[in-house]
Amino acid sequence: MTSNAAQVEDRTYLPEPELGNLINFFAALETRGKEAPKALPRLIGADGATVEIPEQVHKVLLQIVRAMKAGLAVTVAPHHLTLSTQEAADLLGVARTTLVRLLDSGAIPFDKPNRHRKVKLVDLLEYRERQHSQAEQALADMVAVTERLGLYDANPEDLRAALKAARADRTSS
Repeated sequence: MTSNAAQVEDRTYLPEPELGNLINFFAALETRGKEAPKALPRLIGADGATVEIPEQVHKVLLQIVRAMKAGLAVTVAPHHLTLSTQEAADLLGVARTTLVRLLDSGAIPFDKPNRHRKVKLVDLLEYRERQHSQAEQALADMVAVTERLGLYDANPEDLRAALKAARADRTSS
């Protein structure tokens, strides 16, 4: 059985020092749909044949070009639907031991078909989305409390003194 997976590889792409063509390509990707909302962008081959770029591929291309335009390297790495704990930790940007604690606490579901834990990509992405939502909600709550207390209009020196006193009270308790 022949697999396309053998043809797919991890690869990091570095931005070229001359960004003129990249910037033109980025501008073309960004304007997609603004002039003709129903039209899909197309790639034109050397032989003149065209192929439409699906919406999902367009979004990926836009992210890649945006990062390269900012001078960042881009790594394209295919992910299996089931990840090892190290792959899952890398995707979340945490240590493997931290990920294992999350798995053992039930925060992220996993399978253990043998000695090794396996994490479904969809479960990992759902966890990451939950974490982002919780962080956004916490920030919104902090802003609301700060506004309610009128702290945006307070003198910064008074706030530092109050914070120092609150920390002192907390450590003495």
